[in-house]
Amino acid sequence: MSNSQTTGVASKRAYVAAIAIILFFWQVAAWFLPDFLMPDVPVALQRLWEELNSGEFYEGLGNSMSRLGIGYGAALFFGIILGLVGGTLNLVRSTLKAAIIILQSIPSIAWVPLFLILMGFGNMPIIVVVAIGAFFPTALSVMNATESVEKVHISAARVMGASKLQMLKRVYFPAVTPELITGAQLAFGNAWRALISAEMIVGFSAGLGKSLAYSGEIADMTGVMTNILVIAILAAVIDQVILERIKHRLLRYQYL
Repeated sequence: MSNSQTTGVASKRAYVAAIAIILFFWQVAAWFLPDFLMPDVPVALQRLWEELNSGEFYEGLGNSMSRLGIGYGAALFFGIILGLVGGTLNLVRSTLKAAIIILQSIPSIAWVPLFLILMGFGNMPIIVVVAIGAFFPTALSVMNATESVEKVHISAARVMGASKLQMLKRVYFPAVTPELITGAQLAFGNAWRALISAEMIVGFSAGLGKSLAYSGEIADMTGVMTNILVIAILAAVIDQVILERIKHRLLRYQYL
């Protein structure tokens, strides 16, 4: 078995073990608390099975995934561009990095009221908040990686007559790819949290966040815990099945 396969199996086992431990402590808490405050794990799993057989669940899931895909994709695209350009322009690098660090410290959810006023209720405020959550860590990771590119590679490319665009494509982008992948995984966590939080506040059409908020409003603790379970498992699946697979494919030379 290759190092890549061994690492992947170990990571999946770790996630399975973590889920089992979380469910165990959840059940322990349920034994000591009233049912209306903390439902048993089997009760929540039964509700989850019922949700998985309903069309409403998949409508909300589809809406959330589309908002996540658009916002996260836009953040990666513009974050990579800004990180590469900012990292190669010495005149604005320090100021731009400081601005990114300052803006990154603002919780994504804090932008929701502003974009609700500017854009009104709809998908767009949620998508923009998701994009903001993922944009800054992506841009910062690429910018930091761009600064660490070997000077000898830059000098060699210039001697060979490479244009600025060719420098970005042939020198900087390949060099920053490992940091970019790591930054993209970090950005996903931010984007996911921003998505759920924004959906809970905006409450526009079906979505995972809206379903969680509604369960809380009607004091349906089984629904609350079921939604939390879905949100946690989906995040782990996306990170381990999709993002990790992309990471191993792009950086397969590190796992040989």
